[in-house]
Amino acid sequence: MTEHLQRAGMPIDDEAHDQRIRAHFDDAMIVCEGDDAIGLLKVTRATDAWHVHQIQILPAHQGRGIGEAVLSALLNDAARAHVPVSLSVLHGNPARRLYERLGFRSESDTETSASMVWRA
Repeated sequence: MTEHLQRAGMPIDDEAHDQRIRAHFDDAMIVCEGDDAIGLLKVTRATDAWHVHQIQILPAHQGRGIGEAVLSALLNDAARAHVPVSLSVLHGNPARRLYERLGFRSESDTETSASMVWRA
């Protein structure tokens, strides 16, 4: 994640890292494989729309379909709730291909990121 933040010119110091951890902390879920914590998902679930604030899988566990499985389960829940799901992704982050494959579509772009939305 640090490389994507650096490329976007965003701060990567300890204070900024701490702020990112604390942001939407009440909406955080730990992704586990067996007894091991291997990732994090932060999702705000309002009645009319959900927003993914953060999804991270430890590098050693990436590329094995874990992030896709986590997001697919979330999107299945969103479809049952009849709500769209939004997220933003930094430009250059390879996770964007996953989001597009799952059906997220770009709604707007800034200098550093794209806002994407999934609708059932």
